[in-house]
Amino acid sequence: MKIARTALFFLGAALVVPAAQAQQAGDWLWRAGVHTVRPKSDNHALVHVDAGQSLTFSVTYMLTPNWGVEALGGLPFSHDIRLNGGGKVGSTKHLPPTLSLQYHLNPDAAVRPYVGAGINYTLFLDEKTRGALAGSSLKLRDSWGLALQVGVDFRLTEVWFATLDGRWMDIDASARLNGAGIGTVAIDPLAFGLSVGRRF
Repeated sequence: MKIARTALFFLGAALVVPAAQAQQAGDWLWRAGVHTVRPKSDNHALVHVDAGQSLTFSVTYMLTPNWGVEALGGLPFSHDIRLNGGGKVGSTKHLPPTLSLQYHLNPDAAVRPYVGAGINYTLFLDEKTRGALAGSSLKLRDSWGLALQVGVDFRLTEVWFATLDGRWMDIDASARLNGAGIGTVAIDPLAFGLSVGRRF
């Protein structure tokens, strides 16, 4: 509901701003905002990874008025790791750099939806253990995978805009406990974000 109300607010704001110069080839779209990453349920037979939230930023270079290439980055996301049906046994952080090819609809409109597909590299760091796994060494291997996205830009002024977007990433991390493999943690999260952007 909160995301729906936010979308309606930006839609209303976009409809009352005056007409502006159309998005065009050679434009740079810079965004900064917040994303929530929600791993799918049943990550692993023994454990699951909780949701995390962090600041993100992206830059898109428009190849044409409709086609663009986006690079996504952010500050590390923190996630708790819990036993299935039990308490917290660890934590980890990850960085989600992602490169995507996007198609932008209605580049000269006040409301501009877009879709994208690309590749994600997930870097895991700072794994820690506690509770039932206290004193153990936990390691999650970095992951490469497909990334999909859908979003919409709401024009606020001639150069400023707001963005709501959703993403899915294929993240399968091999896990090792005290050096022994314990299988793959299929995180495969959905991510939802709200950003403010500027066109240059």
